[in-house]
Amino acid sequence: MLRHIMIPRGPIDLAADLYLPDTIDDAAPLRAVVLSTPGSSVKEQIGANYASRLAACGVAALVFDPAHQGQSGGEPRDLEDPYRRGEDISYAIDALSTIPGIAPERIGVLGICAGGGYAVHTARTDHRIKAVGTVVPGNMGTSFRGFQPDGAAAALDTMADARIEETRSGELTRVNWLPDTLEEATAVGLTDIDTTQAVTYYRTDRGRNEHSTNRRLSRGDSMLLGYDAYHLVDQLMTQPLQVILAGRIGNTNSYESGMRLWKLAPNPVDLMVIDGAGHYEMYDEPEYVDAAVDRLGNFYLNNL
Repeated sequence: MLRHIMIPRGPIDLAADLYLPDTIDDAAPLRAVVLSTPGSSVKEQIGANYASRLAACGVAALVFDPAHQGQSGGEPRDLEDPYRRGEDISYAIDALSTIPGIAPERIGVLGICAGGGYAVHTARTDHRIKAVGTVVPGNMGTSFRGFQPDGAAAALDTMADARIEETRSGELTRVNWLPDTLEEATAVGLTDIDTTQAVTYYRTDRGRNEHSTNRRLSRGDSMLLGYDAYHLVDQLMTQPLQVILAGRIGNTNSYESGMRLWKLAPNPVDLMVIDGAGHYEMYDEPEYVDAAVDRLGNFYLNNL
C-alpha cells in the first residue's frame, strides 16, 4: 500500500511516500524505516525501489524528497545542504511517530549512496533511530574534497569569490551533477563504467524522473567540502549497523567508505558484499536490490 503524505518542516513541507505492508495487524504496531536517498535523486527513484520491497517484508518505509528538491518546498531550489539533509530525516521521524499503527520506538533508517552518509550523521545524535542500514554508503565531504585538483582550501577561496559575484548580480549558479547525455560524457572524457551507468540511470528512461533536475546549487558546495558524515561515529553512533556494498569496486569510493564506516562503528552487526554488482546497479537491478533487501529485512526485523 502506498500513501502520499506531507511532512511539516518548519515553514515548508516535505513531499513523502509511505509504503505499508498489504496486510496490517492493528494489534501489532509496525516497525518503520526512513529512507535517505542519493544526492540529486527523488523519492520515486532509488528510494521507491527499496521502500516498496521493505514493505513487502513487513516493514513500513517512508521515502521523501529533500528540502529544496523534488516536490518538497524550500528556496532556493536544488540546494544540497548536508546538514539540512540530516534535519530532513529527523523531521521525517517526527511525522512517522504520529502515524497510527507505527511503533515510534521501533524506527530505523536506511541510507543509500550519499544518503548513507546523511543517515549515519543523523543517527549519531538522533537516538530515536534504533537501527542503521546502509547500501553503498558515501561520505559526501570526502568525495567533494577529493574532486578538487588544487585542494579543498583553494576551492573554498574560489567559491568565496564566486558567491560575492552572485550576491552582486543576484543570479544563482547551478551545475550538473552528471552530464545530461552519454554523448556529453564522452565529449568530456568521462567514459568509465561508473559514470556511464550513472548517466544511464538518471538521464535515460531507465530511471529518469521529471522532478529530478540533475542540477546542484553551487553555493552549497562549500558546505559539502567541510562536511564529514562520519565525525564522532566511533563515540556516538551506538545503534546496530548494517553495511551492504557493491562487489565491483569503482570510482565512487562507496566500497572504501563503507569499509571505513564498518570499522568505525561501535556496534557493527552485518556486512554484506554483493559480488558482481556495481555501485549504480545497486539502485535498480532486481537481482542485486532483492538480495540487499532480503538482508536488510532480516536486519530490521531483528533489531527494531
